[in-house]
Amino acid sequence: MSEYSAPTQFIDLAAQQETIRPQLDLAIKRVLDHGHYIMGPEVKEFEANLKEFTGAEHALTCANGTDALSLVLMAWGVGSGDAVFVPSFTYVATAEAPAQLGATPFFVDVSEQTFNIDPQSLKQAIIDCRKLGLKPAVVVAVDLFGLTADVDKLVDIAHGEGMKVLIDGAQSFGAKYKGQRVGTLGDATTTSFFPAKPLGCYGDGGAVFTNNAEDAEIINSLRLHGKGTEKYDNVRIGLNSRLDTIQAAILIEKLKIFPQELMLRNKVADKYSAALSERYQTPVVGAGFMSAWAQYTLVVNDRDSLQSHLKTTGIPSVVYYPKALSQQTGYINFPIVSSGVDVSERLSSMVLSLPMHPYLTGEQQSKIVDALLNS
Repeated sequence: MSEYSAPTQFIDLAAQQETIRPQLDLAIKRVLDHGHYIMGPEVKEFEANLKEFTGAEHALTCANGTDALSLVLMAWGVGSGDAVFVPSFTYVATAEAPAQLGATPFFVDVSEQTFNIDPQSLKQAIIDCRKLGLKPAVVVAVDLFGLTADVDKLVDIAHGEGMKVLIDGAQSFGAKYKGQRVGTLGDATTTSFFPAKPLGCYGDGGAVFTNNAEDAEIINSLRLHGKGTEKYDNVRIGLNSRLDTIQAAILIEKLKIFPQELMLRNKVADKYSAALSERYQTPVVGAGFMSAWAQYTLVVNDRDSLQSHLKTTGIPSVVYYPKALSQQTGYINFPIVSSGVDVSERLSSMVLSLPMHPYLTGEQQSKIVDALLNS
């Protein structure tokens, strides 16, 4: 079967693996040979590579992207009585991390053009939270679908209120904002190496980036059960959150081809936008932004019908996310900005993500475009 006649994959990890399989096999063999499966030398090597790639002064890997969020919030002392502002339109982990620490996730709305936090909604939420007797502590700026939030605006608002900005870069690792790579923005940045992410391993993994040496020292302790200078003197309550050495070895090889993959992702996105923007509401990438294109997401009026049509032509599509966080059963009792989260709720009923990965062939993409234009 030729590459052109192969079924279209929503995310094609097999095609990526085929390009670097010999390197992956050798990397895994090295770990099996030396036998240091936990915090082995590849973990430190990968962390050094992450620092070089992002420009961050400190890069600390961990077990997954949710833990990464928790580690930062724990290092900042976030807990009961603190409000952590999160967009209502995002994956559950963004609100889950503060809730597990006893803090209050406070839902704000997003921009329909970027899918990221609306600064005006954040301003109103800060006023609202004080009326409820909560302390505004952190805003978690989620870079949804690969595009960074408007970090400068959020930082100005947050720092003016004595708050910190945590960048949830689980979907935007590799992206840029005003020339800065994700990992150097806000007061700290987290990411995920879940397999479907732009840079993914073959299991779970995550990382925290910071330029604050004190925060880095605390996070390093927290990810290792709160360890102190002595192995069995744990100086704080922490987590068991380490990146496996085999996953680090895999990620070392994947990071080598990541810059090229980012270029290819942007070419795919450019072709989609050029072909579809007159018919559909396509993603907006403003001046000074570069997306990592974790997803390419349309806003459509009759999603169910369109998704069914695509399915009949053999084209997969996915809805991220079909229900706003503020509407989900486990989170309906947390506060919502008084101006509402109408955009988040509307988007959850209208978004549809198309196949997006660096190995999408021109013929496959043309097939996708034709199906959308002929729906």
